[in-house]
Amino acid sequence: MTKSIGKIASVIGARPQFIKCAALSKELRKGHEEVIIHTGQHYDYGMSEIFFQELSIPQPDYNLNVGSNTQGRQTGDMLSSLEDVLLKERPDLVLVYGDTNSTLAGVLAASKLNMRIAHVEAGLRSFDRTMPEEINRVVADHLSSLLFVPTTNAANNLHKEGIFEGVHVVGDVMVDAVLSNLAIARERSTILERLGLAEKDYLVATIHRQSNTDDLSALASTIGAMGRSQRKIVFPVHPRTRNRLISAGMWDDLPPNILTTEPLSYLDMLRLMSSADKIVTDSGGIQKEAYVMKVPCITVRSNTEWTETIEDGWNVLVGSDPQRLLDAIGSFRPTRPQTDPYGRGDAAANIAKVIDGVSELHEGGSPEPMVANHT
Repeated sequence: MTKSIGKIASVIGARPQFIKCAALSKELRKGHEEVIIHTGQHYDYGMSEIFFQELSIPQPDYNLNVGSNTQGRQTGDMLSSLEDVLLKERPDLVLVYGDTNSTLAGVLAASKLNMRIAHVEAGLRSFDRTMPEEINRVVADHLSSLLFVPTTNAANNLHKEGIFEGVHVVGDVMVDAVLSNLAIARERSTILERLGLAEKDYLVATIHRQSNTDDLSALASTIGAMGRSQRKIVFPVHPRTRNRLISAGMWDDLPPNILTTEPLSYLDMLRLMSSADKIVTDSGGIQKEAYVMKVPCITVRSNTEWTETIEDGWNVLVGSDPQRLLDAIGSFRPTRPQTDPYGRGDAAANIAKVIDGVSELHEGGSPEPMVANHT
């Protein structure tokens, strides 16, 4: 008989995973022992430590300190260190989030050790295999035995790939985080006052994906279009993007309407985005956060894993075309209500309920997990 789930190892390493972990960890610890393993993929204060402080995430039991590197070397360093930790801790379940190198390393290490894996945010597909994140998603889903999907679209993606067992439609953990922290952010954050901003009088931009930063012509075109818009644009700059701008000699010549900042804390970012007129991004997580906060989103990509935001008309894809970006900054507006496909902010409780049910099942109980329909 399969062992019930007592100890859970949560593998995290990047900003979105810290946010999701904050919501889910509280629920998991009501009935299980949790060991948090921080890979160190995001490692400086502004991208890591401040999230643990603001969101009251338990300090990691392990920090692997892998730092930045190429895709292969970073994943390899994580894999080696994770194997050592998992062999020491022997968890009953290894839980991974999203689609980063930390996700990939977590599922590879656990699967090689014949450990059960749960994937939070399973089933997402951009259908672009040139994206490292897409490879990570597919591998994680095919190696996991519990797949916690945010939407029925995500469940259908898994069904098309032949994955039916262990699929649970639970809603989106990021919605939990936004709904539980937005009021706190509006009360505590002084980011608008510090930057001299007025409600809905500015845009927020985040650009960090390799497809947009490694191609200097694409990066220059995006910056140029934002400059020509003549709108006030607040640009919290990811370390990778900053390094590329500096190395290309572009950092000191940014358009005057673009206000750069260091990476912001979660509460500051929520306050900034919720009060923006529009958001320009290439981030999957921020597309979804913008949707939840009902802020129009312009995505500097040719595809998205969050297809519901497009279908609802609250997100528009502009690819790497600077004219489309400029036009969207000027004229894009949603024209219909949202359908709210990502749940009601109870995804963490739903995930914990499923995991509790699995434990009860292997102890002789008969739970009723929320398995997606196979139609």
